[in-house]
Amino acid sequence: MAVLGAIALSLMILAILIGPWLYPISPTAIDFGQSLTPPNLKHPFGTNDLGQDQLARILQGGRISLSVGVAAMMVAISLGTFIGALSGFYGGIIGGGLMRLTDLFLSLPQLPLLLLVVYLFRDTMRAIAGPEAGIFILIILVIGGLNWMSVARLVRANFLQLREMDFVLAAKAIGARPRRLIWVHILPNVISVMIVAATLAVGTAIITESTLSFLGLGFPPDVPTWGRMLYDAQNYLMQAPHMALFPGLAIFLTVLSINYIGDGLRDALDPKTRR
Repeated sequence: MAVLGAIALSLMILAILIGPWLYPISPTAIDFGQSLTPPNLKHPFGTNDLGQDQLARILQGGRISLSVGVAAMMVAISLGTFIGALSGFYGGIIGGGLMRLTDLFLSLPQLPLLLLVVYLFRDTMRAIAGPEAGIFILIILVIGGLNWMSVARLVRANFLQLREMDFVLAAKAIGARPRRLIWVHILPNVISVMIVAATLAVGTAIITESTLSFLGLGFPPDVPTWGRMLYDAQNYLMQAPHMALFPGLAIFLTVLSINYIGDGLRDALDPKTRR
């Protein structure tokens, strides 16, 4: 299943990257004469209520959705690794305080907090960085900032185990400094856990961005993300079900493929499984 997921995700990324050149139809061109057209030879995925081509919008929106997923994953992995490494290596008051901070974030209701932060700061970010870039930065920071806790716990657990092993004690005995112990001796042995967490974080970020766009708090209406396309389709489910079918299917296949890849990496990087 991991191989099939990798193949499906690769085809999806390839279509998103080169699809707009092979299918040169504008995703924003309005044609009310073609409004709510079902799938046909001219429009393989049909059109929406404005007559815009759904396939072109899915290809364009996939770039944004995947970019948000990867960028938010990097924020979550960086923050979670930093906090988990400090907590697991030093322990004591530092480790306990960082874990209490992690528990505090875990106790917060993520979706209401996410909606509140985006609603409060979206106008400010639009004024600072523009309508699209500002929302992009805000969304990746908020999604990444609310999904680092599981990564921190995984990294901390591995650091607690590795810091007591013989090779770390030997490096400490010959005078290795804490920074070198963390970056050279311990962190490389946690890379496998981080890779698995990163793949799963991408799927979580894509789902979260789609939720925000579906609730109307994501990108501007003229930016065709997959979640925004679902939001636009909710009033036309009976007349034009294809408006919701194809973007929903794109989200489903992408997230499912990423999760299968994460499961496969977890098995492939597990020494017990390899033996």
